[in-house]
Amino acid sequence: MAAAQTRIAAQEKEIIWRLSKAMACRDGETALHLERVAVIARMIAEELGIDSATCEKIYLASPLHDVGKIGVSDAILLKAGPLDAGEMDQMRAHATLGAEILEGSESAIIRIASTIAGSHHEKWDGTGYPKRLSGDAIPLEGRIVAIADVFDALCSERPYKKAWPVDEAHREILKCSGAHFDPACVAAFDRKWHLIRPLYAKTNTLETAA
Repeated sequence: MAAAQTRIAAQEKEIIWRLSKAMACRDGETALHLERVAVIARMIAEELGIDSATCEKIYLASPLHDVGKIGVSDAILLKAGPLDAGEMDQMRAHATLGAEILEGSESAIIRIASTIAGSHHEKWDGTGYPKRLSGDAIPLEGRIVAIADVFDALCSERPYKKAWPVDEAHREILKCSGAHFDPACVAAFDRKWHLIRPLYAKTNTLETAA
């Protein structure tokens, strides 16, 4: 029985990872983006003192944060210029759709993924989306992944922007503490900076860091 459960758990992890990579390819992101977000999210969670089992679930669930982009058109996802108001509304709808796609699962990992998908664009000061939650009303998993996702997005080249230097992106995260991001999560991110920064000197997979 234990062997069967281990096999099922391994298969669940593989399916999540492969689905995440498929979604990343669609909107121009890379598997490395997903890996880095997952690794950084786990580091933040560990630094916050979250138990190891939950940290592992956050690590496994976080690559599905943008699964709702499956409902956004390529014209919007891959647009090189800024989005107009209508396009921005369609883009922001991916948070709600992602939560809906993943909700109701018997899997604890998928339930956390649903929470992350629906809350990682909320902001500490209540100006985020889709529900304009603020402070502790934002699920902790979403607050953690928000930092990991924004930081890596800043450091990555996209159709509409150049990649930021890593140290500049780090300063931006710190600057947004208490506005965009949970101050406690930012402080945890900063305490792990000596481990996060070296990730961006690598060009290969981060499996060894996981």
